[in-house]
Amino acid sequence: MIIYLRLIWSYLKIGFFGFGGGYAMLSLIQSEIVSPGWITEKMFTDIVAISQMTPGPIGINSATYIGYSAPMAALGTDTSAFWGVLGALICTLVVVIPSFLLTRYVGHFVSRHRNSTAIEGIFRGLRPVVIGLIASAALILMNEENFGSSTSEVTISVIIALATLAINLFTKIHPILIICAAGLAGYIIYI
Repeated sequence: MIIYLRLIWSYLKIGFFGFGGGYAMLSLIQSEIVSPGWITEKMFTDIVAISQMTPGPIGINSATYIGYSAPMAALGTDTSAFWGVLGALICTLVVVIPSFLLTRYVGHFVSRHRNSTAIEGIFRGLRPVVIGLIASAALILMNEENFGSSTSEVTISVIIALATLAINLFTKIHPILIICAAGLAGYIIYI
């Protein structure tokens, strides 16, 4: 049952210190859930991909998934799914509660002092940090699991990514269709 305490501690840290949105939180989430061995780097990449396709933020989706899978792996395969569901509920609540409390109390303070030069300075200082965290997330996702290990796989992945970007920027095609076409292209090329 120590796994639940470890999960609670990890997701409290993510909830309190993960700011700037889902992508900005990725490096913190990765260090908290991949380093202890709860999931592999490939599974982390899959969580990010699935989180983008499902409703909800990355932090909450990863909390639910890890909260389910970590206790199941720690307690053994013959355990009841109840322990996984309990872990999913605990982690999801633990990652949301700090944000809720911070938004409630800090938001009230910021709204009262919104014209303060100190508050403006804080937000001006946070912008580059958030940009850096998002850039860090992009670098984290540039790994072998996403782009392949051989030069040809990397080249093909970069071509698909650049083609997708160009189609998105220069045409009026709906992004969901572009995502589906890129996924189909990857499936056809890599099967």
